[in-house]
Amino acid sequence: MQESQTMPPQLRAARLGKQRIVKTIILTVTLLFLFVPLVSMFLFTIRHPLSGKWSFDPWIAIFTGDGSALGADLSTLWSGLGASLALCVVTVLIMLVLLVPTMVIVHIRSRRLERAIEWVATLPLTIPAIVLVVGLGPIYRWLSADVLSTNPIWLCFAYVVLVMPFAFRALAVGLNSIDVKTLCEASRSLGASWPRVFFRVLIPNLWQSILSASFISIAVVLGEYTVASLLGRMNLQVALYQLGQSNSQISTAMSLLALLFGVILLVALDLISGAMRRNKEGDNS
Repeated sequence: MQESQTMPPQLRAARLGKQRIVKTIILTVTLLFLFVPLVSMFLFTIRHPLSGKWSFDPWIAIFTGDGSALGADLSTLWSGLGASLALCVVTVLIMLVLLVPTMVIVHIRSRRLERAIEWVATLPLTIPAIVLVVGLGPIYRWLSADVLSTNPIWLCFAYVVLVMPFAFRALAVGLNSIDVKTLCEASRSLGASWPRVFFRVLIPNLWQSILSASFISIAVVLGEYTVASLLGRMNLQVALYQLGQSNSQISTAMSLLALLFGVILLVALDLISGAMRRNKEGDNS
């Protein structure tokens, strides 16, 4: 800081110019790395790979729900999409019910136990999905035969394990950003019961982290393929793979829409977080 203040204005301007050029180059390369594949996918959906004919028929088939003109049966796609959306809801609910109360209690009572739970929660990151399936396969065979059905909704138990590392980190950031012990002690000293403390004091302060954990979990569930495919269950990614065998253009177009939905979730998360931050600052002022 002192060096930049004592530097002559000409040298400081030259250094800033070089930094601006480097930032521009890095940003340009990053954007090209991200958007060139997406643009290529879009061009593939509107240009027939054999005849070279340009047409929006794959997109029209998706939005009208009729792919018969292109020789594609979209019923598998809609069933897979419905299964994935249902899995998103159930997985997020189970994840929140398991993680939020557990993390709050452990954060208040025992920081040593919190580190142990963090290790367990992040363990799925180190285990490949195909290895998880090897362990989950016998369990799901028993559940399908003796307890539950083969409905894809029961993949929610496996998906909770997959989303746990991401959800845990999002919730941990929220818990570490507030003084949980002080809030609980102050509320209890005023006569609030533990359920009232949890739902009326802690949850409002953790809304941003809860939304982050939920949106990240939805993105993971919508993009999951390995577990569903190896366990013989239908979800969006399995349906896209099967649809790609008959019409790859429609499958690619639907994949782009799924990516767009993930981007919308992230943008919505950023907008909601910013709005909640501004409201909190307004209340404090």
